[in-house]
Amino acid sequence: MLCRTCSVAVVLLCLGLVGGGPQTNLHPDMADQDLFWGADQYDFSIVLPAAGMECFWHFAHRGERFYLTFMVQWVTGVGHDRHLSVTVNAPSGLLVSTVDDATGQINFEAEETGFYQMCFNNFHNRFGTMQVFLSFGVYYDGSQDTTQSKEEEKKKKEEVRKDLNNTLTTIEETSFRVENHIFHMFRHYTFSRMRKSADYFLLQSNARYVTWWSTAQSLVIVTAGYLQLLFLKRLFITKSGSGGEAERPRC
Repeated sequence: MLCRTCSVAVVLLCLGLVGGGPQTNLHPDMADQDLFWGADQYDFSIVLPAAGMECFWHFAHRGERFYLTFMVQWVTGVGHDRHLSVTVNAPSGLLVSTVDDATGQINFEAEETGFYQMCFNNFHNRFGTMQVFLSFGVYYDGSQDTTQSKEEEKKKKEEVRKDLNNTLTTIEETSFRVENHIFHMFRHYTFSRMRKSADYFLLQSNARYVTWWSTAQSLVIVTAGYLQLLFLKRLFITKSGSGGEAERPRC
């Protein structure tokens, strides 16, 4: 009897271990699109090789704002060009916007829900490498779908009409407005930081150019002085002839 009880307990323990394995679906009641809600921002630098291209994808919902800011920080190589070709494609593959410049900003309202593709092409430089600073993201007016947001807006309007002295609604609107302004201020700060880094690389390049050019000019001046001194010295050389008489110097 005891052995039978122990065997039943072992079987139940094994069944419990099998059924209690790692959970693969962490949000079973949440759709994939619900996981991407929220304002976010990414800023980093990439290095594009000669005639190279690199693409990134970012998720955005329909009706929300998508933005992209880029700046070429430095370019190396022979016959380099600071222009960068940037394209943004919708999830369906349609071309949304394109820019061909050293710096640029792309800002539009997403008409489709999905992953938007951003491609950066360095085809202007066949023998040059460039470093590009990127800043892109999305910002949302709400964290729900469009139907629910419309219903909430209607409810808020009704509440405002019923009670004009609703301090909670006023505080909420003010805090959202302040948060939106802070977000845009951070975007402008990122752009100024990109410009500062680009100026720093330009100053380094100019310093190297001045140093090498000054060194080359100094070598030319020293060599020219030495050659002039050698030429003048040869004018005063006297040569003795076969008869014992010395030839007069040239000068």
